[in-house]
Amino acid sequence: MPLALSRDRLVALLQASTHCRVAVVGDAMLDVYLHGDVDRISPEAPVPVVRVRERRYALGGAANVANNVRALGAGCDLVAAIGDDLGGRQLRTMLSEIATESASLVNVARPTTTKTRVVARSQQVVRVDEEDDADLDGDEVERLLAAVARAVASADAVVLEDYNKGVLVPRVIDAAMRSAQARGIPTVVDPKYRNFFLYRGATIFKPNRRELEAALGAAVDLDHPEALPATFDRLGVEHLLLTLGDRGMALVSAGGAVRRVPTVAREVYDVVGAGDTVSACLATILAAGGTATEAAEIANYAAGVEVAKLGAATVSPEEVLDAYDELAREAV
Repeated sequence: MPLALSRDRLVALLQASTHCRVAVVGDAMLDVYLHGDVDRISPEAPVPVVRVRERRYALGGAANVANNVRALGAGCDLVAAIGDDLGGRQLRTMLSEIATESASLVNVARPTTTKTRVVARSQQVVRVDEEDDADLDGDEVERLLAAVARAVASADAVVLEDYNKGVLVPRVIDAAMRSAQARGIPTVVDPKYRNFFLYRGATIFKPNRRELEAALGAAVDLDHPEALPATFDRLGVEHLLLTLGDRGMALVSAGGAVRRVPTVAREVYDVVGAGDTVSACLATILAAGGTATEAAEIANYAAGVEVAKLGAATVSPEEVLDAYDELAREAV
């Protein structure tokens, strides 16, 4: 794959990102992994009995985006809703450990969204979700709006990370978008179906193919990319970055330009969290002064590193540079 970005430019953007701050607004989650062994089937039902040997916690959803922003060296303020429960306290502790601003976390009268995965012999046996995904309203939204205003006021870029868990309601979306536009800072949106068309003016709008097709009610023909600009116009955004799994990405920009970004992944071990890594990298590079094309290319390197790791993982600037250097050697 030809490298459109020079190494010097990549280094400069990664270094500049350490002086930037990103506000992440969206649905934070706590991921719990129970690792164990299976030696027998339960006498109570035809299901395996997993003897748990290890319990591990990880930041999920918007919290994982914040984690990736910090791993790239940028500052981060996370605006999200958590419950006053063990999950919420665990999230606060973990965010504090990575020096992510947690003052914008809003306590709400519902459980912290928690996803527990039971894993045996490197395979997931079952996942248990504990959540209330109804839209927040009333005083809880008012407190979210206040937190958004504070976070965006000191940010160089904004990520809106929607998992349809109730945080990104229309009023919160509108406030975040208006505040970012008033300050002239870029916005990166990872949408879900409920409010898919409420992000007009976004700098980069990043659905995957399935999400876009579900929202449009029609298939997206990737073999005829000239059809994508019409979709782009309907969304009203500056750039549409369509993530395509093993086919890489397609970046559609103003004027109908379409750039394909082929995947650089050498080994796909686990795709969990790859989208969060891309969102974080896009925002961080835009905050550092990169173009949408540069941000997409660098995010592609980061995603290629992330999918080779088990579970949701972060990617460091050094790993991004290593991925670039490996591709550069192959291109010679």
